[in-house]
Amino acid sequence: MTFILRPATTADVPHLQRWDREPHVIAATTDDPEADIAFEDAVWADEIVGDDPASAYFIAELSGRPIGAMQIIDPALERTHYWGEDCPPNLRAMDIWIGESDCLGKGYGTEMMTTAINMAFADRLVEAILIDPLNSNTDAHRFYQRLGFRPIGRRLFDEDDDCLVHRLDRADWRFGETDA
Repeated sequence: MTFILRPATTADVPHLQRWDREPHVIAATTDDPEADIAFEDAVWADEIVGDDPASAYFIAELSGRPIGAMQIIDPALERTHYWGEDCPPNLRAMDIWIGESDCLGKGYGTEMMTTAINMAFADRLVEAILIDPLNSNTDAHRFYQRLGFRPIGRRLFDEDDDCLVHRLDRADWRFGETDA
């Protein structure tokens, strides 16, 4: 099977909208047991064609079948200032979600992250990558730590997302080699 990570297009919006309502995606994005959507404020068509040069969405495909999505941002420059007004330059932040439940636990997340990390570090100015899994999502913590990310502290995002922020420094990345 052929794996690719390609830029998202508006043709991907129906997939993103469907994945937004998948229980496993919701569970990875909120601790609210009543939530019925993962990214409640996302207007996917606007997100995909957005004019924010600091943010890009990608779709993971397996033999032509979309299976998941990623967002890579420059947290110092992105418009929402999600990571804070004082975020230093030369970082990237990533979000990943596998939308298709039959693709969970098969190594595709590792392939997605490895590809995206290599893409980010291809820019020689990028010093490190940040991720923000929910503090309660211990499976995600183990996953990211196998890739070389290290926890740097808890942080509350958007007033109710209790996250354990992780960081991967360029010096700790082995360009495609993982412990996963």
